[in-house]
Amino acid sequence: MPKAYVFTRYGGPETEALAELDRPGPGPGQLLVAVRAAGVNPVDWKQRTGYRRPGGDERELPAVFGNEVAGVVEEVGADVTGFTAGDEVFGNPVAGGYAEYALLPVAVTAHKPAGLSFTDAAALPVAAATAYDGIRQLGLPSGATVLITGAGGGVGVAATQIARAFGLRVVGVASDGKKDFVESLGAVHVPSGPGLEERVRAAAPDGVDGVFDLVGGEVLEAAATLLTDRTKLITGADRETVARLGGVPVARARTAAVLDEVAKLVVDGELRPFVTRTFPLDRAGEALRTVEDGHARGKIVIEVSA
Repeated sequence: MPKAYVFTRYGGPETEALAELDRPGPGPGQLLVAVRAAGVNPVDWKQRTGYRRPGGDERELPAVFGNEVAGVVEEVGADVTGFTAGDEVFGNPVAGGYAEYALLPVAVTAHKPAGLSFTDAAALPVAAATAYDGIRQLGLPSGATVLITGAGGGVGVAATQIARAFGLRVVGVASDGKKDFVESLGAVHVPSGPGLEERVRAAAPDGVDGVFDLVGGEVLEAAATLLTDRTKLITGADRETVARLGGVPVARARTAAVLDEVAKLVVDGELRPFVTRTFPLDRAGEALRTVEDGHARGKIVIEVSA
């Protein structure tokens, strides 16, 4: 039977297990995909603790981890057009992707360009697509300055590169250990920690025109003080705080069109997924711990054998 990495109840890592599950069948508007790679994101372990996106349903247990995959179409469901068996695709699975097979809705599935590896493609549907949505949402003109907090994480790395591709100047907040990495992306690095406002003002004496927060809490509050126009304050990390400060959460488009645009940026050399570590499916727990511990640089991907 096909293998998948699941959580059997809500809680900590002790709830996780590699399990054998029936191969799913695609419903209307869905694709059954043989997974070749699955991206690992903080939302994965948060869902294990009971977190649900606004409007999201409670997961049926055992629940498969994962929110982004790349693979090969095995079957197409009813009412599906534009996809056939054998197509190489990437997107957001219906219910988990750390598995040998996953169901993908065609609305958030794109064809994988030939020049894009499965591993890199699996790193795009959550982090890079969120980054793309956020930078587009800010709507800053070329030459403007954007402050990105959490610039060394999965979404931050993508957001920094996409902002640069859009002609923006980037001030990136990250730990001292990620200074060289953040600067290699074309950003001005500012260390995180107390006194953030003063360091950002020194790095951007003309001010910042927008803030893309990926940390939340005190960091978001500090960043907000640097803006005169709070409509240019967005977060992917802290909906409650940003609302209190007069900003808004990132509005996710969740469309195949966005995935196409992100993939094009990669193929054109404007965006590097920066997959820094890969793990096989039977070591999915280690991959998840790397992200859950908060020390991952770039993206972590689980590779699944054909």
